[in-house]
Amino acid sequence: MPLWSAAVGRPARDPVHHPLFARWYARVSVAAETRMGLAGVRDRLLSGLSGRVLEVGAGNGLNFAHYPGTVAEVVAIEPERLLRRMAVEAALRAEVPVDVVPGAAEALPVKSEAFDAVVLSLVLCSVRDVPRALGEVRRVLKPGGEVRFFEHGRGGGQVMRAAQRALDLTVWPRLNGGCHVGRDPVAALRDAGFALGPYRSLLMPEKGPVLPTSYCALGTAWRPAPDAS
Repeated sequence: MPLWSAAVGRPARDPVHHPLFARWYARVSVAAETRMGLAGVRDRLLSGLSGRVLEVGAGNGLNFAHYPGTVAEVVAIEPERLLRRMAVEAALRAEVPVDVVPGAAEALPVKSEAFDAVVLSLVLCSVRDVPRALGEVRRVLKPGGEVRFFEHGRGGGQVMRAAQRALDLTVWPRLNGGCHVGRDPVAALRDAGFALGPYRSLLMPEKGPVLPTSYCALGTAWRPAPDAS
């Protein structure tokens, strides 16, 4: 049974186009795997997953090598063309089946209740409409399905949060592919109706200067199952 929704279809053109940012991100993200310890974070993010998984905002596909063999299939959505091309190359090297597909988080081109889990990895910072995107995540998850998230966002004291707000209102989104440093991903998941499971706050990098992008959350949430009673 196909996962794709014929009614939604594939977008006629890329919903996101940030070629300069994509090239910069591709270089920096690969270096961060070892220098910032992101490879270990990806292992923790994806450990124990099984069944069909949807990854929203797959970027250049750095998560693909970390999916456990218990995952039957990964459908990876990436709106930016250059990053999507890199993700396709990464998918060919993955040990689990990965299908890379164009699409936006606010209108996922997949059927409802088709996935056992959804992975959100450094993506909620840059989506244009967070509530709508999380509504789509709820739609495509099976009842009781889980969300694995690793996101950066609001953190620090008053001075840092003021700096984050100032960056979001000025140059940061324009220079970084729509990224915002002051969003609250945990609160957004809660507001979207997800049941929060275990999660932890961490700084990235763990050692070194604390930056506006350093405040991260790693954890699990669930789409509540209907009341059996």
